Amino acid sequence: MNIIADTKHIIESLGMAWMLLAGLTQTSANAAENSPQPNIVFIMADDLGWADVAFHGGNAPTPHLDQFASQGLELTQHYVAPVCSPTRTGLLTGRCWSRFGVVNPQNEQALPMETTTLASALQSVGYKTCLTGKWHLGSLPEWGPNHFGFDHSYGSMAGGVSPWNHFYKQGPYSRTWHRNETLIEEIGHVTDLITQEAVQWIESQGSAPFFLYVPFTAVHLPVKEPSEWLERVPGEIEGDVARHYAASIMHLDDAVGKIVQALKATNKSDDTLVVFTSDNGGSTAENNDLKYPDDNCPNGALTGNNTPLRGQKATPYEGGIKVPTLVMWPGRIDATITATGKLEVPLQIIDWMPTFCELAGFESSQALHWDGLNVLPQLLGNQPLIDRGLYTVGPNWKASSLRWKEWKLIEFGEKPERRHELYNLRQDPREEHDVSQSNSEQLNLLLEKLQLAQAQDDRK
Repeated sequence: MNIIADTKHIIESLGMAWMLLAGLTQTSANAAENSPQPNIVFIMADDLGWADVAFHGGNAPTPHLDQFASQGLELTQHYVAPVCSPTRTGLLTGRCWSRFGVVNPQNEQALPMETTTLASALQSVGYKTCLTGKWHLGSLPEWGPNHFGFDHSYGSMAGGVSPWNHFYKQGPYSRTWHRNETLIEEIGHVTDLITQEAVQWIESQGSAPFFLYVPFTAVHLPVKEPSEWLERVPGEIEGDVARHYAASIMHLDDAVGKIVQALKATNKSDDTLVVFTSDNGGSTAENNDLKYPDDNCPNGALTGNNTPLRGQKATPYEGGIKVPTLVMWPGRIDATITATGKLEVPLQIIDWMPTFCELAGFESSQALHWDGLNVLPQLLGNQPLIDRGLYTVGPNWKASSLRWKEWKLIEFGEKPERRHELYNLRQDPREEHDVSQSNSEQLNLLLEKLQLAQAQDDRK
C-alpha cells in the first residue's frame, strides 16, 4: 500500500467534494466581455452592528444609508467573519480565511506574497486600484496594500486607530498611518481623512475602470467624535459613550453620502457598482481601551446593537457574523429586483471576488481555489442559488459554524471536548432553541459537511 499516495488521494477527494458542495467554479467571463467593465466601490464599516443603522431600527439617524437601502438592494443574509482580519482576507481572496490560518485580528503578514488578490486580479485587466482606510493584513510597510495589488493606499496599515492621533495599540505597530506604505503624520479626524482621500481619488480618475476599497475604522473603538457631530445626536440618546457612538455612526453615514456624491459629480455613478457592509457584528467592549495611546476618549462600554440577533463581535452567533449590507448599481442593481427591495439569499464575504472578477472579465491561468461563488445572477435577477454550506471559523479556532439551507451548526472547543448547537434559522432566527439533541439526522448531516470544510484549513 502506498500510504502517501492514498493520503494524497483522500485529501484531493475531500477538496473536490467541498468544491462541489460550495459550487466552487472558475466562472467564465463571457457575460462581462460583452459589456464595459464597471467601476467597483466597496465600503466596509468596522464593528457596525445589525441594528446600528436606522433602516434596521437604530436610534442614530443614517439618512444616506437609508436612501441607499431604499434605492438599492438590501442583502438580508450577508455573512462575514466574527472579527476583522478574517473578513478582509475573505474579501480579497474569495476563500475562507481559515485556509490561510487567519482567524484573529492579525498584525503579522496574513497572505503569501504570491497570492492573487481581488485588487491584483482587477489590476491585471486594466483597473486602477485604491485602498483608503484600514488594511490589517500585515502591519508593516513591507506587508502593506501596495504589495497586494493596490496602486494607491492610505490610512492604517494596522487595525482601528484612535480617531485623532491615528495611533494603533501600543507596541511595534502603533505608528501605522501611511500613504503608499510611507508613514506620515496628519491632522484631522480619522473618518474625515479616509473620506477625503476616497473623494479626491475618485475625482482624479480618468476613463479607466477602477476598484476603490474603503474600509473605515468607524465605529471601532475608541470613539471620540467632533463637537459638530455630537451636537446632532438625538437628545434621547444619553450617556457619554452612547452619544459618541451614535455620532460616529452618523459621521460614517455622512462619509458614505460624500463618496456616493463624488461618483455623481464626476458622472461615474451609472457605471459604478457600490457595496456597503460591515466586517463583523457590533461590540460592547470598553471604549477607552488602555492598550491604545491616550487620545482622551470617553470611558464606558460601547453600545453596539445587534438586535434582534443573538451574540456580538467575536461570536459565531448571527449577531457576530450577519451584518447590514447594501448594493447599488443604477440601472442594473436596485430595489426593483425584488418586490421588497431585499435579497433573502444567504451570501458570504467570499462571494465578492468571484463576482467582481466575472464583471471585470478576469480569468486566472491557475486555479485560485475559491470557496465563494459568482453571485451576479442573484444580484441582477433574484435567481436562486445552489445549495451550499457557509463555513465560518471564529477567533483562536475555538468555534466554527456551518450554515446549510435553513440549518446552522455551531461547534465549540477542540477534540475531545467539542460540543455542538443546532438551530433552524427559519423557525428560530434568534438562535434561542438548540435542537441538536432532538434532531440527530440534521446534526450528523451538518457535522459531515463541517468536517469536510475543516479538512482544508491551514492550522498553522
